[in-house]
Amino acid sequence: MKKVVNDPENVVQEMIEGFMFANKGKFEKLENVNGIILKEQKDKVAIVTGGGSGHEPLFLGFAGEGLADGVAIGSVFAAPSPNTVQEVSKSVSSGKGVVFVYGNYEGDVLNFDMAAEFLEMEGIETRTVKITDDVASAPSERKEDRRGIAGDVFVLKIAGAAADKGLSLDEVSRVTQKASDQLFSMGVALSPGTNPDTGEPTFTLADDEIELGMGIHGEPGMERTKLVSADELTEKLMEKLLFESSIKENDEVSVLINGLGSTTLLELFIVNRKVAQILNERNIKIHDMDANSYCTTQEMGGFSISLLKLDDELRELHDAPAHSPYYKK
Repeated sequence: MKKVVNDPENVVQEMIEGFMFANKGKFEKLENVNGIILKEQKDKVAIVTGGGSGHEPLFLGFAGEGLADGVAIGSVFAAPSPNTVQEVSKSVSSGKGVVFVYGNYEGDVLNFDMAAEFLEMEGIETRTVKITDDVASAPSERKEDRRGIAGDVFVLKIAGAAADKGLSLDEVSRVTQKASDQLFSMGVALSPGTNPDTGEPTFTLADDEIELGMGIHGEPGMERTKLVSADELTEKLMEKLLFESSIKENDEVSVLINGLGSTTLLELFIVNRKVAQILNERNIKIHDMDANSYCTTQEMGGFSISLLKLDDELRELHDAPAHSPYYKK
């Protein structure tokens, strides 16, 4: 697969440099680590996120007002180092604690946990919320083992709003965890993305095949089948999501249709149309819908559907203003 890169070993550093030029004056790049922070920090609980590169605009594109205060950036499809997480956290800490918000992947868990231990030794309190929205990756009785995918957007939004509201460390952690608990996503892969480090595809599929529930790094899904129409595909995903979530009549949801890299807005809006029809037929209230590509895997083809079940507390935080280079509310 053709890629517009120089030396593959420098793609992350050069990406960050380009991001900084595009957002001059708004962010600060930390020395010696691949971390960025908001230039103007507030006296509040800090929100730190991060993960592997290659999923842009996640994660670096979600540092901003009402979102993350700092982002720890890993190599392509690899967790940020404990030192990177530690330095980012120290740079954004105002003394009121730090909440880590990231997708539930083994490398991220290990490195964020290690950074938390180092920070505690330096007197900086931390809390962790792991995003576990991918219903295809583990059964409901093991929700804590599920992967985090595009639902990251909702959880970061809730966390940032709670911190901006002036809530305590424990309260920001509590409501952010509630958002993760009430969040359900599922994706479908149509074609692979390519790792710019290696030039190799993340998985293989026949031209007429799709995989339901495949993860954003090519992790195995639930079923490999032939390509079907957009409506039939959306119905399959929604059937699984509504079953797993127990979202029912008169419940209220916010919806995200996320493109995985090469899927066009034309296609995402067709999926969004069918999701709206299904929810309306079941008398499930739609508070908000968004169709965009926030959590990608390079040029991977496919999409995911995320449903966040709202209550009064989550709705207020969901609707609070937010602004970053690639997301605004």
